[in-house]
Amino acid sequence: MKKVSPARIDSFDTLFKEHYELLCLVSFAIVKDKAKAKDVVQDFFISYWQKHNSLSLKVSFKAYAIKAVKNLSLLAIKKEVKEKSMIKDIPIPEFEVQKLLDKEKTQKKIFDILNELPAKRREIFISSVLEGHTYSEIAHASGVSINTVKTQIKRSYAFLRSHLKEDLFTFLGFMLLIFS
Repeated sequence: MKKVSPARIDSFDTLFKEHYELLCLVSFAIVKDKAKAKDVVQDFFISYWQKHNSLSLKVSFKAYAIKAVKNLSLLAIKKEVKEKSMIKDIPIPEFEVQKLLDKEKTQKKIFDILNELPAKRREIFISSVLEGHTYSEIAHASGVSINTVKTQIKRSYAFLRSHLKEDLFTFLGFMLLIFS
């Protein structure tokens, strides 16, 4: 490994300090992301450091650096677009999507499980989760305390978890039913 002279390190350090902010702005104008812009500029300086001995610049360092950072920024965008399209092209097995979309079957299964709850607990749970009533509203309407409502809802969730843990798609369907 070659030793680098302190003068060369100082020279490189000076170039970095003088041009870093400008080059970050140049990159940011293209990539529209501060962190990515900094990464591009750092990559440029690493590349420049690695090949500084073999470079013979016919323009000023500033002009060279701006051009290089623009090109690296465009390459970064191109790479990001390619990665996004690759992720988008990953096929989702149709049977999984179909199970999730088979809403009617899923809802029937969920309501069958809910019907296994004791009547009062089921009423409290449905009133809270599906109808959106507050604990105090349910307590008042049912003639029980707020703590009883909380306990009944907690027990309902535990019951559902124990019955739905085997069937992920029914559980996901249940979550969709609640939040839609």
